[in-house]
Amino acid sequence: MIRAESISKSFGKNLVVDNLSFNVSGGEIAGFIGPNGAGKTTTIRMLTGIIRPDHGDISIAGTDMKRSPIKAKSDLGFVLDSPDMFLKMTGLEYVNFISDVYKVPQEVRQERIKKYSDKLSISLETLAGRMTGFSHGMRQKTMIIAALCHEPKVWILDEPMVGLDPQAAFSLKTLMREHADSGNAVLFSTHVLEVAEKICDKIIIINRGKLLYEGALEELEHKDGGLEEVFLEMTDKNES
Repeated sequence: MIRAESISKSFGKNLVVDNLSFNVSGGEIAGFIGPNGAGKTTTIRMLTGIIRPDHGDISIAGTDMKRSPIKAKSDLGFVLDSPDMFLKMTGLEYVNFISDVYKVPQEVRQERIKKYSDKLSISLETLAGRMTGFSHGMRQKTMIIAALCHEPKVWILDEPMVGLDPQAAFSLKTLMREHADSGNAVLFSTHVLEVAEKICDKIIIINRGKLLYEGALEELEHKDGGLEEVFLEMTDKNES
């Protein structure tokens, strides 16, 4: 459902993503990991259509991002790594604004807002407040609710657990599992390898914009030290 084929991206003379290819199928939660500066955020911005790759192709739920960007974007929900935007809006204004973009009917929208706000333990009364007064975690919850309200097939989440309280983080992980188990796809970046080990079916490791590993988590679990030692060994070798 998420396909990146030989994508590359440079900024000036700096090659950030270098001929990168991977796939995330329906039914999979894929952890997207790499050290700082590995090219994860740039890759995610290409996958979501925020920026275009210099070379290569991307498809979301079978739709080519270059040829049909609106259709491709309609099938994905994206949570940024920073929730600090549109802060003059109330939480509900922001969620309704994003729902308007995706043309979610009012009655359906209200049901979904209630569903996800209950799951993430943020009340509708709290959401009615202006986001300038929200904590980082409350802003993150608001962004997640807005991203999921149109119930996209593909979720792409950039460090989604940052700032969430333990209960909300657990609820989000449960939602991710339920979404994948329904035949959909989830790709999320994280620096917390323990989280990846607990919930991922697949691991994608990159460094310096290059793919180091793509495969089932269980393949790594059989190696001594598990994901953490494999990750450190791969990235250390790539640095040398």
